[in-house]
Amino acid sequence: MRLTPWTWLVIAIVAEVIATSALRASNGFTRLVPSTIVVLGYGLAFYGLSLTLRSIPVGIVYAVWSGVGIVLITLVAMALYRQIPDLPAVLGLGLIVAGVVVLNLFSKMQAH
Repeated sequence: MRLTPWTWLVIAIVAEVIATSALRASNGFTRLVPSTIVVLGYGLAFYGLSLTLRSIPVGIVYAVWSGVGIVLITLVAMALYRQIPDLPAVLGLGLIVAGVVVLNLFSKMQAH
């Protein structure tokens, strides 16, 4: 089964979020299991990102990658580390999401 570029982007984002979440638990790469998750997660994330970039413009990919990643990392930090965003943080996240939506819905950049 061949995966679409958008599926690879989702895989890349999820892998990056898992790796970033494990980065804190790695305690400066002094703990083996979280450190291994970091390395494997980032490896998969960048592999998926590289496959995505074959057919989707880098500006679109990076906007979605960073926007969705920021929101997901914030949700993970809320759940795992009790880091609750204040109102300015929530507003900023909303602006990031709005930017990604505008870019994807209204930009004339086309996949090649």
